[in-house]
Amino acid sequence: MRRLTEIHKVQELVFRLKTSDAKASEVVILSPNTMMSEVRSILRKNKIAAAPIVAEQKVLGIISVNDYLNWLTAGREDCCVEKCMSVNVKFLYDDEPLTDAIKCFDRYGFYEFPIINRKTGNFAGIITRRDIIMGLLRALEIDYHEMEISSYSGHTFFQDMAADHTELMLSFSVAGKNIQHGGDVASKLKKNLHHLGLHPDIIRKTAIATYEAEMNLIIYGGGGTVEVFMDADVIHIEVKDKGPGIPDIQKVLQPGYSTAPDWVRELGFGAGMGFTNIQNCSNTLDIISKVGKGTTVKIRIGLDPGKSIK
Repeated sequence: MRRLTEIHKVQELVFRLKTSDAKASEVVILSPNTMMSEVRSILRKNKIAAAPIVAEQKVLGIISVNDYLNWLTAGREDCCVEKCMSVNVKFLYDDEPLTDAIKCFDRYGFYEFPIINRKTGNFAGIITRRDIIMGLLRALEIDYHEMEISSYSGHTFFQDMAADHTELMLSFSVAGKNIQHGGDVASKLKKNLHHLGLHPDIIRKTAIATYEAEMNLIIYGGGGTVEVFMDADVIHIEVKDKGPGIPDIQKVLQPGYSTAPDWVRELGFGAGMGFTNIQNCSNTLDIISKVGKGTTVKIRIGLDPGKSIK
Protein backbone atom coordinates (compact mmCIF):
# COMPACT_ATOMS: atom_id res chain seq x y z
CA MET A 1 0.00 0.00 0.00
CA ARG A 2 2.84 2.39 0.79
CA ARG A 3 4.47 1.72 -2.59
CA LEU A 4 1.16 2.44 -4.36
CA THR A 5 0.84 5.76 -2.48
CA GLU A 6 4.38 6.71 -3.53
CA ILE A 7 3.56 5.95 -7.18
CA HIS A 8 0.47 8.16 -7.00
CA LYS A 9 2.55 10.94 -5.46
CA VAL A 10 5.10 10.78 -8.29
CA GLN A 11 2.28 10.94 -10.86
CA GLU A 12 0.82 13.98 -9.11
CA LEU A 13 4.21 15.73 -9.01
CA VAL A 14 4.82 15.13 -12.71
CA PHE A 15 1.60 17.01 -13.48
CA ARG A 16 2.18 19.77 -10.91
CA LEU A 17 5.86 20.58 -11.48
CA LYS A 18 7.03 22.89 -14.26
CA THR A 19 10.18 22.51 -16.37
CA SER A 20 11.74 25.39 -14.42
CA ASP A 21 11.37 23.32 -11.21
CA ALA A 22 13.58 20.55 -12.60
CA LYS A 23 16.06 22.38 -14.82
CA ALA A 24 19.81 21.84 -14.36
CA SER A 25 21.42 23.90 -11.59
CA GLU A 26 24.68 24.25 -13.54
CA VAL A 27 24.57 24.99 -17.26
CA VAL A 28 27.37 25.01 -19.82
CA ILE A 29 26.72 27.36 -22.74
CA LEU A 30 28.92 28.21 -25.71
CA SER A 31 29.22 31.40 -27.70
CA PRO A 32 28.86 31.34 -31.50
CA ASN A 33 32.61 32.07 -31.76
CA THR A 34 33.71 28.96 -29.84
CA MET A 35 35.93 26.88 -32.12
CA MET A 36 34.99 23.36 -33.12
CA SER A 37 38.41 22.12 -31.98
CA GLU A 38 37.42 23.13 -28.43
CA VAL A 39 34.07 21.30 -28.38
CA ARG A 40 35.36 17.81 -27.53
CA SER A 41 37.26 18.94 -24.43
CA ILE A 42 34.38 21.12 -23.24
CA LEU A 43 31.81 18.32 -23.52
CA ARG A 44 34.16 15.77 -22.02
CA LYS A 45 35.27 17.98 -19.12
CA ASN A 46 31.68 18.77 -18.14
CA LYS A 47 30.41 15.22 -18.86
CA ILE A 48 27.66 16.43 -21.17
CA ALA A 49 26.51 15.28 -24.60
CA ALA A 50 25.43 18.67 -25.95
CA ALA A 51 25.54 22.39 -25.20
CA PRO A 52 23.40 25.33 -26.34
CA ILE A 53 24.88 28.17 -28.38
CA VAL A 54 23.69 31.40 -26.80
CA ALA A 55 24.20 35.04 -27.77
CA GLU A 56 22.49 38.06 -26.19
CA GLN A 57 20.34 35.66 -24.11
CA LYS A 58 18.88 33.99 -27.23
CA VAL A 59 19.38 30.34 -28.19
CA LEU A 60 20.94 30.18 -31.67
CA GLY A 61 21.46 26.43 -31.83
CA ILE A 62 22.80 23.28 -30.21
CA ILE A 63 26.19 21.61 -30.64
CA SER A 64 26.23 17.92 -29.76
CA VAL A 65 28.62 14.99 -29.80
CA ASN A 66 27.08 13.94 -33.13
CA ASP A 67 27.69 17.40 -34.61
CA TYR A 68 31.32 17.25 -33.48
CA LEU A 69 31.81 13.75 -34.94
CA ASN A 70 30.25 14.80 -38.26
CA TRP A 71 32.65 17.76 -38.45
CA LEU A 72 35.60 15.55 -37.52
CA THR A 73 34.88 12.74 -40.00
CA ALA A 74 34.24 15.24 -42.81
CA GLY A 75 37.81 16.48 -42.41
CA ARG A 76 36.75 20.11 -42.45
CA GLU A 77 38.99 22.94 -41.26
CA ASP A 78 38.59 24.37 -37.79
CA CYS A 79 35.74 26.86 -37.64
CA CYS A 80 33.25 28.49 -35.29
CA VAL A 81 30.54 26.27 -33.80
CA GLU A 82 27.99 28.58 -35.43
CA LYS A 83 28.82 26.93 -38.77
CA CYS A 84 28.30 23.35 -37.53
CA MET A 85 25.58 23.63 -34.89
CA SER A 86 22.06 22.25 -35.27
CA VAL A 87 19.75 25.23 -35.79
CA ASN A 88 16.35 23.49 -35.79
CA VAL A 89 16.20 23.57 -32.01
CA LYS A 90 13.28 22.10 -30.12
CA PHE A 91 12.90 23.97 -26.84
CA LEU A 92 10.57 23.99 -23.84
CA TYR A 93 9.04 26.97 -22.05
CA ASP A 94 9.93 27.52 -18.40
CA ASP A 95 6.24 27.38 -17.35
CA GLU A 96 5.37 24.14 -19.20
CA PRO A 97 4.32 21.10 -17.16
CA LEU A 98 7.03 18.50 -16.61
CA THR A 99 4.85 16.08 -18.57
CA ASP A 100 5.74 18.03 -21.73
CA ALA A 101 9.45 17.45 -21.16
CA ILE A 102 8.93 13.72 -20.62
CA LYS A 103 6.89 13.46 -23.84
CA CYS A 104 9.54 15.38 -25.80
CA PHE A 105 12.37 13.12 -24.61
CA ASP A 106 10.38 10.08 -25.72
CA ARG A 107 9.38 11.65 -29.03
CA TYR A 108 12.69 13.13 -30.18
CA GLY A 109 15.34 11.13 -28.30
CA PHE A 110 17.49 14.25 -27.72
CA TYR A 111 20.16 14.51 -25.02
CA GLU A 112 18.69 17.70 -23.57
CA PHE A 113 16.32 20.56 -24.28
CA PRO A 114 16.96 24.30 -23.85
CA ILE A 115 14.40 26.12 -21.71
CA ILE A 116 13.31 29.64 -22.62
CA ASN A 117 11.16 32.24 -20.92
CA ARG A 118 7.75 32.40 -22.59
CA LYS A 119 7.43 36.20 -22.31
CA THR A 120 10.92 37.32 -23.27
CA GLY A 121 12.19 34.40 -25.35
CA ASN A 122 15.42 34.54 -23.38
CA PHE A 123 17.43 31.44 -22.53
CA ALA A 124 16.39 30.18 -19.06
CA GLY A 125 18.26 26.89 -18.64
CA ILE A 126 18.65 23.29 -19.71
CA ILE A 127 16.75 20.13 -18.81
CA THR A 128 17.89 16.52 -19.19
CA ARG A 129 16.33 13.18 -18.25
CA ARG A 130 18.52 13.13 -15.16
CA ASP A 131 17.29 16.61 -14.17
CA ILE A 132 13.69 15.37 -14.30
CA ILE A 133 14.50 12.49 -11.96
CA MET A 134 16.44 14.74 -9.56
CA GLY A 135 13.66 17.34 -9.61
CA LEU A 136 11.08 14.72 -8.69
CA LEU A 137 13.29 13.39 -5.89
CA ARG A 138 13.73 16.90 -4.47
CA ALA A 139 9.99 17.55 -4.57
CA LEU A 140 9.24 14.17 -2.97
CA GLU A 141 11.74 14.89 -0.20
CA ILE A 142 10.07 18.24 0.54
CA ASP A 143 6.57 16.74 0.47
CA TYR A 144 7.52 13.88 2.79
CA HIS A 145 9.25 16.30 5.14
CA GLU A 146 6.07 18.39 5.32
CA MET A 147 4.09 15.24 6.10
CA GLU A 148 6.50 14.23 8.87
CA ILE A 149 6.37 17.59 10.67
CA SER A 150 2.59 17.76 10.37
CA SER A 151 1.39 15.54 13.22
CA TYR A 152 -1.96 17.21 13.81
CA SER A 153 -5.01 15.26 12.61
CA GLY A 154 -7.71 17.00 10.59
CA HIS A 155 -10.36 15.10 12.51
CA THR A 156 -8.77 16.16 15.81
CA PHE A 157 -8.68 19.78 14.62
CA PHE A 158 -12.46 19.87 14.29
CA GLN A 159 -13.14 17.75 17.37
CA ASP A 160 -11.08 20.11 19.54
CA MET A 161 -13.17 23.13 18.55
CA ALA A 162 -15.81 24.00 21.16
CA ALA A 163 -18.88 24.21 18.92
CA ASP A 164 -21.82 22.10 17.81
CA HIS A 165 -20.61 22.37 14.22
CA THR A 166 -17.30 23.63 12.81
CA GLU A 167 -16.53 24.32 9.19
CA LEU A 168 -13.37 25.59 7.51
CA MET A 169 -13.71 27.66 4.34
CA LEU A 170 -11.04 28.60 1.79
CA SER A 171 -11.72 30.74 -1.27
CA PHE A 172 -9.55 31.26 -4.37
CA SER A 173 -9.87 33.31 -7.55
CA VAL A 174 -8.66 31.93 -10.89
CA ALA A 175 -7.94 34.09 -13.96
CA GLY A 176 -8.99 32.86 -17.40
CA LYS A 177 -6.40 31.83 -20.02
CA ASN A 178 -3.63 32.36 -17.45
CA ILE A 179 -2.35 28.84 -18.04
CA GLN A 180 1.13 29.48 -16.63
CA HIS A 181 -0.46 29.71 -13.19
CA GLY A 182 -2.47 26.53 -13.64
CA GLY A 183 -2.10 24.42 -10.50
CA ASP A 184 -1.45 27.33 -8.11
CA VAL A 185 -4.76 26.83 -6.27
CA ALA A 186 -4.30 23.05 -6.03
CA SER A 187 -0.78 23.55 -4.66
CA LYS A 188 -1.93 26.05 -2.00
CA LEU A 189 -4.82 23.81 -0.97
CA LYS A 190 -2.52 20.81 -0.73
CA LYS A 191 -0.18 22.65 1.66
CA ASN A 192 -3.12 23.70 3.84
CA LEU A 193 -4.38 20.11 4.05
CA HIS A 194 -0.87 18.93 4.94
CA HIS A 195 -0.84 21.36 7.86
CA LEU A 196 -4.11 19.87 9.08
CA GLY A 197 -2.51 16.42 9.02
CA LEU A 198 -5.00 14.74 6.70
CA HIS A 199 -4.45 11.28 5.27
CA PRO A 200 -1.96 11.45 2.32
CA ASP A 201 -4.43 9.69 0.00
CA ILE A 202 -7.12 12.27 0.76
CA ILE A 203 -4.66 15.10 0.10
CA ARG A 204 -3.62 13.49 -3.19
CA LYS A 205 -7.20 13.04 -4.40
CA THR A 206 -8.18 16.57 -3.38
CA ALA A 207 -5.13 18.08 -5.11
CA ILE A 208 -5.75 16.20 -8.37
CA ALA A 209 -9.49 16.97 -8.44
CA THR A 210 -8.85 20.65 -7.68
CA TYR A 211 -6.11 20.87 -10.31
CA GLU A 212 -8.36 19.47 -13.04
CA ALA A 213 -11.25 21.77 -12.07
CA GLU A 214 -8.86 24.73 -11.91
CA MET A 215 -7.52 24.01 -15.42
CA ASN A 216 -11.10 23.81 -16.73
CA LEU A 217 -11.71 27.30 -15.33
CA ILE A 218 -8.60 28.63 -17.07
CA ILE A 219 -9.13 26.92 -20.42
CA TYR A 220 -12.90 26.85 -20.88
CA GLY A 221 -14.62 28.96 -18.24
CA GLY A 222 -12.81 32.27 -18.66
CA GLY A 223 -11.77 32.14 -15.00
CA GLY A 224 -13.86 31.92 -11.87
CA THR A 225 -13.70 30.87 -8.24
CA VAL A 226 -12.77 27.78 -6.25
CA GLU A 227 -14.34 27.52 -2.79
CA VAL A 228 -13.43 24.75 -0.39
CA PHE A 229 -15.61 23.90 2.62
CA MET A 230 -14.34 21.34 5.08
CA ASP A 231 -16.01 19.83 8.14
CA ALA A 232 -15.17 16.82 10.27
CA ASP A 233 -16.27 14.34 7.60
CA VAL A 234 -16.13 15.80 4.10
CA ILE A 235 -14.19 18.20 1.87
CA HIS A 236 -16.63 20.11 -0.37
CA ILE A 237 -15.10 21.79 -3.43
CA GLU A 238 -17.30 24.17 -5.40
CA VAL A 239 -15.97 25.57 -8.68
CA LYS A 240 -17.92 28.33 -10.46
CA ASP A 241 -17.45 30.18 -13.75
CA LYS A 242 -19.50 32.50 -15.95
CA GLY A 243 -18.24 30.99 -19.18
CA PRO A 244 -20.14 29.60 -22.17
CA GLY A 245 -21.54 26.63 -20.28
CA ILE A 246 -21.63 22.95 -21.24
CA PRO A 247 -24.18 21.94 -23.90
CA ASP A 248 -23.92 18.21 -23.17
CA ILE A 249 -22.71 17.21 -19.70
CA GLN A 250 -22.72 13.49 -20.50
CA LYS A 251 -20.23 14.06 -23.32
CA VAL A 252 -17.69 15.87 -21.16
CA LEU A 253 -17.83 12.96 -18.72
CA GLN A 254 -16.62 10.61 -21.46
CA PRO A 255 -12.85 9.89 -21.26
CA GLY A 256 -11.00 11.55 -24.12
CA TYR A 257 -13.80 13.92 -25.15
CA SER A 258 -12.33 17.40 -25.61
CA THR A 259 -13.28 20.76 -27.09
CA ALA A 260 -9.92 22.34 -26.27
CA PRO A 261 -8.80 25.07 -28.71
CA ASP A 262 -5.57 24.68 -30.69
CA TRP A 263 -3.54 26.98 -28.42
CA VAL A 264 -4.34 24.70 -25.48
CA ARG A 265 -3.42 21.50 -27.34
CA GLU A 266 -0.12 23.06 -28.47
CA LEU A 267 0.77 23.50 -24.80
CA GLY A 268 0.10 19.84 -24.05
CA PHE A 269 -3.32 20.23 -22.38
CA GLY A 270 -6.87 19.43 -23.46
CA ALA A 271 -6.65 15.62 -23.55
CA GLY A 272 -10.26 15.30 -22.40
CA MET A 273 -9.49 13.50 -19.12
CA GLY A 274 -10.28 16.34 -16.69
CA PHE A 275 -13.71 15.25 -15.46
CA THR A 276 -12.69 11.59 -15.61
CA ASN A 277 -9.81 12.31 -13.23
CA ILE A 278 -12.12 14.29 -10.96
CA GLN A 279 -14.60 11.40 -10.85
CA ASN A 280 -11.82 8.94 -10.01
CA CYS A 281 -10.68 11.10 -7.08
CA SER A 282 -14.05 12.08 -5.60
CA ASN A 283 -16.89 10.38 -3.79
CA THR A 284 -19.49 12.46 -5.62
CA LEU A 285 -19.39 14.85 -8.58
CA ASP A 286 -22.25 17.15 -9.65
CA ILE A 287 -22.13 19.43 -12.67
CA ILE A 288 -24.73 22.18 -13.09
CA SER A 289 -24.44 24.15 -16.31
CA LYS A 290 -26.51 26.50 -18.49
CA VAL A 291 -25.36 27.46 -21.96
CA GLY A 292 -24.37 31.12 -21.98
CA LYS A 293 -24.59 31.43 -18.19
CA GLY A 294 -21.77 29.35 -16.78
CA THR A 295 -21.04 26.17 -14.91
CA THR A 296 -20.87 25.06 -11.27
CA VAL A 297 -18.95 21.90 -10.39
CA LYS A 298 -19.48 20.36 -6.94
CA ILE A 299 -16.96 17.81 -5.68
CA ARG A 300 -17.17 15.90 -2.40
CA ILE A 301 -14.32 13.89 -0.92
CA GLY A 302 -14.71 11.99 2.36
CA LEU A 303 -12.02 12.44 5.02
CA ASP A 304 -12.13 8.75 5.91
CA PRO A 305 -10.62 6.77 2.96
CA GLY A 306 -12.50 3.62 3.91
CA LYS A 307 -15.89 5.20 4.52
CA SER A 308 -18.54 6.25 2.00
CA ILE A 309 -20.27 9.61 2.42
CA LYS A 310 -23.96 10.38 2.31
